[in-house]
Amino acid sequence: MLLRKAFARGRSGAGGPARSGPLPLPVVLPALLTALPVTMTFAVIIGSVEISFVDTWRILAHRVFPDLVEPAWPRAHEAIVLTARLPRVLLAAVVGAGLALVGVVLQTLVRNPLADPLLLGVSSGATFGAVLVVISGFTAFGLYSLPVSAFLGALASLIAVYLLAQTGGRTTTTRLILSGVVVGQVMLSAANLIIMTSGDPHAAKQVTRWTLGGLGGTGWDMLPLPSVVLLAVLVLLVLQMGSLNVLMLGEETATGMGLPVHRFRAVMFVLASLATGVMVAVSGAIGFVGLMMPHIARLLVGTDHRRVLPVAPLLGAVFLVVADLAARTLASPEEIPVGILTALCGAPFFLWLMRRDAGNRKPLM
Repeated sequence: MLLRKAFARGRSGAGGPARSGPLPLPVVLPALLTALPVTMTFAVIIGSVEISFVDTWRILAHRVFPDLVEPAWPRAHEAIVLTARLPRVLLAAVVGAGLALVGVVLQTLVRNPLADPLLLGVSSGATFGAVLVVISGFTAFGLYSLPVSAFLGALASLIAVYLLAQTGGRTTTTRLILSGVVVGQVMLSAANLIIMTSGDPHAAKQVTRWTLGGLGGTGWDMLPLPSVVLLAVLVLLVLQMGSLNVLMLGEETATGMGLPVHRFRAVMFVLASLATGVMVAVSGAIGFVGLMMPHIARLLVGTDHRRVLPVAPLLGAVFLVVADLAARTLASPEEIPVGILTALCGAPFFLWLMRRDAGNRKPLM
């Protein structure tokens, strides 16, 4: 019953009027499912060493079906495709999709269109956790020590921001953003303090990966964990589409419809923190993907989570693959941290959202 009510009524945005998307999902979804492999193919092809479209796919086919394709390409090309470029492109797609999903969840949970893992300090908390592990050499969880620490840092930051933004049981846009900025700066300052007092001359260079965001040095061993987390979070969110739609109607309405709001929000916060922590552990703090992609998805297909959840991660994957391609080719042979490029795209988008919502002074919860 709750799901039926949610699908019937949960078509409004975070505090916005009910409306359907201008484009049908059967048009948008196939277009994105086509755009993603095409974009990834070009990201593998383009680089300091150009590899043809045909050779790229022949190399991939030979790896999957060794007896189907005869190797007629330079061995160096195969190493470039399979070792240097393909795992990096795949990780960019996974991280982009994960950050977009986190953005969808956060914007719904706090009913704030400006919510983003970076702006709310969640990425900074994950960065602090990652730096703590790198500097201290903490290995209690083995290979998973880094993502576990990043997850705990992200969760602590998100809880702190949410509690600081509360005033009289309500949250406003201004308090939420300011709380996120404060918590984020505290976490980054703490990370810098740890680096400065570590006595490790290479610590600053190591932590640049997390503070600016980057996918350089990606190997196949970095793909399984974020891929599994992304799939698990996506499945869990799909199962909660009705509840997410209900929550958009407001806390009182959601409670009246039978949704245990506080427990549901707590579970979603843990999921968002888990996804953010794992993504930051492998790629660093890449901002604004979680801000832009959910809004673009809603502009394309409407605000119903049955439409947004499949579209937003695909948009995030395509966007970050393109951004990472630009990061490693625009200033070749130097590489620009991809977080800088996403910020250059996201900052104007953020200002546009601020301007659009400038007249809305009412509490969002």
